[in-house]
Amino acid sequence: MDLALWIAAGLLAAVALLGGITKTFVPRERLAAHRGGEWTGHVGAGFVRTLGVLEILAAAGLILPAVTGIAPVMVPVTAVCWILLMAGAMVTHGRLGQYGLVLLNLVYLALAAFIAWGRFVLEPFTG
Repeated sequence: MDLALWIAAGLLAAVALLGGITKTFVPRERLAAHRGGEWTGHVGAGFVRTLGVLEILAAAGLILPAVTGIAPVMVPVTAVCWILLMAGAMVTHGRLGQYGLVLLNLVYLALAAFIAWGRFVLEPFTG
């Protein structure tokens, strides 16, 4: 189970890092021109960039605390925060009729729920 949780955290961290880098460094107008990024045209650039930074921090929070042994409880806490972020993403994409993206966000949410449950209950980090 520990290996499955590490793999799940690694996959979710990669998703968060890629999304975070994109939202942080790609101009909002360019994001809005791509499928799935239309929502960025309805919000401020600062909001998009803030979400990007939060996603980069989530990527770090899913991996670094466990690797360094410094506050490893932050791994499942970060996963719970990701669940909240994905709930918001699902609402946003749902309002725009992007149901495929809602489903993708649901997959990410389920992965985060698995990590949170696994690290809080099944295989918590000790020490």
